[in-house]
Amino acid sequence: MEAREKKDRQKPRWYKIDNAGVLYTSLQKDTYSAVYRFSAVMTTPVNPEILQLALDRTIKRFPGFHMRMKKGLFWHYFEPDSRPGPFVMSDIANPCTPIRFQDKRSRLVRVYYYQSRISIEVFHAVSDGAGALIFLRTLLAVYLREQGIEIPDGEGILNVDEEPVPEEMEDAYVRYATVKPLRDKMQKAAYPAGGTPEPFYTLNVIMGFLPLNQLREKARSYKVSVTEYLTAILLQVLLERQKRERPYKLKPVALAIPINLRGWFPSKTLRNFILTMRPGIDPNLGEYTFPEIISQVHHYLRLNNNRQLMQARLTENVNFQRNRLLRIVPIFLKDPVVALSYKLAGVRPYSTTYTNPGAFRVPPEMQEHIKHMEVILGQPYGNKVNCASISYGNTMNITFASTIRETDIERDFFRFLVREGIHVKVESNRKETLAPTQIW
Repeated sequence: MEAREKKDRQKPRWYKIDNAGVLYTSLQKDTYSAVYRFSAVMTTPVNPEILQLALDRTIKRFPGFHMRMKKGLFWHYFEPDSRPGPFVMSDIANPCTPIRFQDKRSRLVRVYYYQSRISIEVFHAVSDGAGALIFLRTLLAVYLREQGIEIPDGEGILNVDEEPVPEEMEDAYVRYATVKPLRDKMQKAAYPAGGTPEPFYTLNVIMGFLPLNQLREKARSYKVSVTEYLTAILLQVLLERQKRERPYKLKPVALAIPINLRGWFPSKTLRNFILTMRPGIDPNLGEYTFPEIISQVHHYLRLNNNRQLMQARLTENVNFQRNRLLRIVPIFLKDPVVALSYKLAGVRPYSTTYTNPGAFRVPPEMQEHIKHMEVILGQPYGNKVNCASISYGNTMNITFASTIRETDIERDFFRFLVREGIHVKVESNRKETLAPTQIW
């Protein structure tokens, strides 16, 4: 008993938010949702009682996913959530609803089920996509074990009977912020890719499902990766959309693409550890063919995605948080300053966001129980369209989420793929029916 009490006293009672999380907590409001969703569509209907048992066991292994957001005098911070739960819930029509810190019932991580779908929604201040996928993969493994199916640990599945590893809670940004900082130049304002706003709160979701082997074959024909290929298509679609609007002056078209830093800097952190890259095309320099756009994207990403530049950039971000003057500014003054900085440097230079966490891999024992994966980004900052993709097996899921009525970006994107000879099946939660719902 004394040993347990001593151990409890040694546990931290609060946690500093990491460098990326500081931004998301300052920005979170009803008109912007820093929440994203991953879903696994199983081959059999979900048993909510068994899923709850699996969640109860899993959440203990992930203390960073069982936190409450608190507002201090100078910064937001996390503290362990001592409330019962979290509890699995029947799914909702509009996913990724904003976090409301003032609501005592609000959770930073949510688990939903619907028919054969298991979904997690994560507030971005808690973790990035890489960390959230480890949580989901472990939850699915425990869920299957509760049904008598033997699933081994490893391959991104943590042992829920072990104590959490301290390194999983580290702020990896601070650990690697050890070089001369690189101050990014202020980028030009990009084409905003906006539209007619929908009523509050409406998140329109359009999903495309593609054969991954066809997608890879087409990307290889251009000698690029799947991410580079899809990035180029989205830039092409946005360039054509801007031209149709006949603006007085054409603006650059650019994407915000999150990069997982764990490939460059070894870390076991389950928190945020990403930086954003900005591939783009400036139409004022002249017309670009699609092969030229692909070449531009390919060489930009290969040139700028390196350890030295990434470390210099993350050091600059951490130095901003370390600024002595900023640290003593009260939070009610600090949040508007951070929000304005983000609007100028994090929204203005980008047309939209595209993220691709890659393939969702599981042990062979799990593969036959999962049909496909899905991903959704929450409500964009402003009236924009977000894009995300994830693959499982031979199925690539590409999802557009927006708060605008227009669907021309999504239509043009998937029709481009069809013209490239790739089969596409489209699904949506929109009230009006997409025509056609299947594109072959």
